[in-house]
Amino acid sequence: MSHDHHDVAVRIAIVTCSDTRSIKEDTAGDALEAAIAAQGWICVDRVIVKDERDQIAAAIKRAADELEVDVVLTCGGSGLSLRDVTPEATRDVCEREVPGIAEAMRAYSMTKTPFAALSRAICMQRGRVLVINLPGSKKAASENWEALIPILPHAVSMMAGGGH
Repeated sequence: MSHDHHDVAVRIAIVTCSDTRSIKEDTAGDALEAAIAAQGWICVDRVIVKDERDQIAAAIKRAADELEVDVVLTCGGSGLSLRDVTPEATRDVCEREVPGIAEAMRAYSMTKTPFAALSRAICMQRGRVLVINLPGSKKAASENWEALIPILPHAVSMMAGGGH
């Protein structure tokens, strides 16, 4: 049995959490959408919601439950500002923590900037959907994404009931 999951076209929804950005100013979301396409994966949906816990939670829930995606990427709202409530919103609608993915992203980012230590980003499962918090800046979101590329197809195949 091969460990090659390149045939898995990962289906992803992006939820950008920002009080100030419209889709036009969402450079991080743009970068993520381009990066998803570059992998040959599918960006099924992309929305922007305010930095409000209930709105973020509702957007994650909708994407996970209604859009037939494998992964929901949140973008923004995972830092130390008191307006940053994305991790809390993620916990509100997900059952199981997947701490290794958040750890891997932080470890990778720490090689680029010490400020990666200030990220409160988490990764959780809602049913068979992986929900991953990414930073809101274009540079940081792109760096964190690089850490995800090698692991997402395997994660998706495992959630679908595949073995190791």
